[in-house]
Amino acid sequence: MIPKIILGAGPKATQRTIAYLFGKGRANEHTDPHLVASWNGFAPDPGRSPHRDPKDVEAQLVAQLNQPVKMLGDKAPRDTVWHCPVRAAPEDPILSDGQWADIARRMVAAAGIAPDGDEEACRWVAVRHADDHIHIAATLVRHDGRRPERGYDQRAVQREARSIEVDYGLRRLKPGDGTGAKRLTSKEHFKAKRLGQGAAARDVLRLRVRRAVAAASDEAEFFALLESTGVAVRFKCGPSGDALGCNFALPYDTNDKGESVFYAGSTLAPDLSLPKIRKSLATTSPEPVTLRPGNPWHQATAAAERISHHLTHGDDQTVQGQLVLLGATLDLLPINAPTAAKAELERAAVAFERATRSRISADLASTHALRRGIQTIWRARPSDGDGSGIAVLLDTVLTAVVLAMHWHRTHQHAQQEAAAEQALVHLQVAYAQVAEPVLTGLAQRAPSPQMKHRYAHHLQQAVPEHAERILNDPAWDALTAVLAEAEAAGHDATTVLGQALGQRTLDDAHSPARALTWRIRRLGDRHAPGPRAQAARARSTTHRAAAPIHSAAAPPPPQVPPARRR
Repeated sequence: MIPKIILGAGPKATQRTIAYLFGKGRANEHTDPHLVASWNGFAPDPGRSPHRDPKDVEAQLVAQLNQPVKMLGDKAPRDTVWHCPVRAAPEDPILSDGQWADIARRMVAAAGIAPDGDEEACRWVAVRHADDHIHIAATLVRHDGRRPERGYDQRAVQREARSIEVDYGLRRLKPGDGTGAKRLTSKEHFKAKRLGQGAAARDVLRLRVRRAVAAASDEAEFFALLESTGVAVRFKCGPSGDALGCNFALPYDTNDKGESVFYAGSTLAPDLSLPKIRKSLATTSPEPVTLRPGNPWHQATAAAERISHHLTHGDDQTVQGQLVLLGATLDLLPINAPTAAKAELERAAVAFERATRSRISADLASTHALRRGIQTIWRARPSDGDGSGIAVLLDTVLTAVVLAMHWHRTHQHAQQEAAAEQALVHLQVAYAQVAEPVLTGLAQRAPSPQMKHRYAHHLQQAVPEHAERILNDPAWDALTAVLAEAEAAGHDATTVLGQALGQRTLDDAHSPARALTWRIRRLGDRHAPGPRAQAARARSTTHRAAAPIHSAAAPPPPQVPPARRR
């Protein structure tokens, strides 16, 4: 159940509010507006007065609501109307008028508008428009001429909504911490629907601005990227002429006068104000951007692995900074993704956006080096051959999102945990869309039965506790294919298998053969050791030739960061 408070100002605020509540709505959505409750239980009802002109009844209701306000004359407060829509979830049972009336009374009591038993409280009415919601309207002057004590009323009605959900068996929403993005208004919803847009302008802008922040190396590039995606920017400048803030607009989003509708960055999301955007961009080093040699997908994967490491071992401020970087990773992932996976990756990025903010301040300095690694997939725009590059990266990102979900859970960040869990669902679908064709293609290139038998023997020696699971795993053929490819590139199969096993335990791996496939694919893409190095490695391990290859006996080379994906 979602309550939202809107304040109305001016001498005609009550009239405008009542006219809207009993009108047809902006898209004829008001099918049967009528009163379900009021401050005295018998207020005039414009929706249920068949023998009188509804406009006359509206005027009578407005006059009665406004009576305490008019008694103050010039001393009346600026904000005179308190308007609170309360909406149930689509899957909730349909409530009766009597149940909605009880909910309305609980809401005005919680907000301080009309506390229980207070005969001098404000005047209010509750209007039902449809099965799933009501609107509560109150005037903000009590009968005794004082203003209501409604400090922190938004939090109060949210708390009461959580209690109502339990009492009425409704869908239970997660309690928030005030760091979520502003919800869309019904006007924005209907406008997007009327224009045939798949998403409201505010949501489109939020995604485009976030993606520009994730991809840019400095402020100039940030604004250039926005311009390239069709986002108009209007600056708010101080007396010195310096930009203090900025508003964003889409070319097709206009008002009744044909003017662009601009949104302040802070209304898109709390972390998209210009000062906070500048703080985020400041974590990118000022040196000219140069791409390092090597596979950009693997560079991005290495950075994602480090995110997982920090999520596990960092302090709260470091973890919060890594969550911001993980959100940026998800924002950039759809750009180079296969067409089949783009939609799910977009949904994952939108969902995880809520998981990137909490009341804990973020240490963005800890993201400095990793930010460039993530940006390689944006700057290099690499082709991905058989698709294994993004599959390996997605495998690593999945682990990071799981760790983010657990971290939020331990800190009782309910909304953030739910957002990470929702993002995980979309990522798993996208991962399957990307990984399954790659694994199928690898399996078709599986080596001869003799080579497969040799690899199986290595496994049984190295990890006897996991060997049976790996050999029976559907991805076993794909694993043998990448082992054969590594050997063809000059690697020793036993060594590279030991390195892969040493990166992370397989205890929690859903598919251990698949996990090893991605690890060995990355290791196999590195330069193979030369003949001298291979001979030296062979001599150093001669005395252990008969011993099993345990993961601890074959540590990865220094340049391979520890993988966090199972």
